[in-house]
Amino acid sequence: MPMRRESFLTHVQERGEYETLEDADRVARVVLALLGAHLVGTVRSELAARLPETYALILLNPLEAAEPLSPERFVRATAAWIEGATETTALWDIGAVLSTTAAAAGDVLTREVLLQLPPGYDLLFGHPQPT
Repeated sequence: MPMRRESFLTHVQERGEYETLEDADRVARVVLALLGAHLVGTVRSELAARLPETYALILLNPLEAAEPLSPERFVRATAAWIEGATETTALWDIGAVLSTTAAAAGDVLTREVLLQLPPGYDLLFGHPQPT
């Protein structure tokens, strides 16, 4: 069952320490759009099924990524898409959104998502993997 929108945003707001739900929504839209460009097949659709409809649609309808972004480039891309963001604040934004996404997905699906991404994304999701 998908997480409800209010619950998802509340978690993002708390984890990111945003003043408003609108701020949490703004960063969630950017991070999930960028993430969706890196996921394919059933993993992307299964993850979308666990998210609120608004964010599921963003995840399922991303811009096409020409190549997978390293975690560092993902952070830079996020900073570029969020008005007034720096790489430091983008890293904070990514952590708030992706840790909430991981909680909605559960451990098994989160591991499947991480298998589709370049090494290092485990830290962005708040799920460090043994080396």
